[in-house]
Amino acid sequence: MAQQPKRELTPIKELGEEFDRVCAAVRDGHSVLVISEAGMGAGEMAESLRETFIEEGLETAIAIYKGSGKKFFQTIAFQLDIPTEDQDTGKALTMDALKEEIAGNCNSGTLLILPEAKRLTTGIRYWLEDLIANGVRVVCFAPVNPGKDIFLEMLEIELELPSDRAIRKVMEAEAESLGLNLDNSRLSKLQPLAGKNPMLARKIIRREKLGLNNQTKPAHTQYVVVMPIIVAALLAFGVVRFIGLGTGNKGLYITGGICLVTGMALKQLGNVRGARKRLGA
Repeated sequence: MAQQPKRELTPIKELGEEFDRVCAAVRDGHSVLVISEAGMGAGEMAESLRETFIEEGLETAIAIYKGSGKKFFQTIAFQLDIPTEDQDTGKALTMDALKEEIAGNCNSGTLLILPEAKRLTTGIRYWLEDLIANGVRVVCFAPVNPGKDIFLEMLEIELELPSDRAIRKVMEAEAESLGLNLDNSRLSKLQPLAGKNPMLARKIIRREKLGLNNQTKPAHTQYVVVMPIIVAALLAFGVVRFIGLGTGNKGLYITGGICLVTGMALKQLGNVRGARKRLGA
């Protein structure tokens, strides 16, 4: 079975102004939090940052936490040429010993790049806090700012969504790599499904090859706006309450007041919702 060709890194000159801003911040000695939703090329930017600053002479390491703290620190130590074994016994260092060894060998000439920063445990973040205090520069990638400990002090740079033309180019390139011949009309029908997310754009083309794109409607859902109806009902209850007050009808006054307060409470409860942001929107 033929292997899929390895996707090449995005050339640095095509990474955009955000990449230049991140580089400038790191060169000035700052730690940076890059805000990027899934599929926006954060992995490619992380690798390009690593290549850029290795060429500039910084000791650079890139690592993703995948559930094992020891492997995470071993990955960093290996890239920074820091020993991971006890020189006297030849045994592998424990996780705590690795943390101390890395911290002792890192300085202002060290850069740590951490994609998927939302996965970092509390212990790792506190460890990074000490490194940053000692001058180590850290670049983290996350879909949102967690708003706690180390992330509060980092400079925040958000990646902008690509243009429609850039998404079309991603779709065309994916179709070509899969040997799929799509005309402009079909691409135009498929593009709304991808929004402005390159990962979704590639996924849509893969679905097209498998014949899974029978529904070509965007993932956004249209709703009927009922807020004017709710406001009108609340005003009606208010009128009923005033009528009861004016006529001395306590039953009408109390009923109108209860309905008004209940309606307002339900209106506020209806505003409670979780994160519903669609990728690429």
